[in-house]
Amino acid sequence: MLKDIVAANAIGDYRLHLRFEDGVEGVVDLAPHLSFLGVFEPLRDPAYFARVRVDSDLGTVTWPNGADLDPDVLYARVTGTSVLQEPDLHLSR
Repeated sequence: MLKDIVAANAIGDYRLHLRFEDGVEGVVDLAPHLSFLGVFEPLRDPAYFARVRVDSDLGTVTWPNGADLDPDVLYARVTGTSVLQEPDLHLSR
């Protein structure tokens, strides 16, 4: 299902406005999903979180310390769809 992220902007309160290569865009609230541990610890600082950028090689969002997030998961959160595609549903059983 890979949908690359082509634009990302931090809009406060650990939320990102994302635009994907297929034109889908929306806001993802990451606050409930980030542990702020390990590589994600610096993201606790709102100024650091705002330093998000798009890594076009990976097709996802990254921060200066190398933290990144799975673009498929972000796409699913924006669209309200499942990360698993239909042929892969047997894997969850």
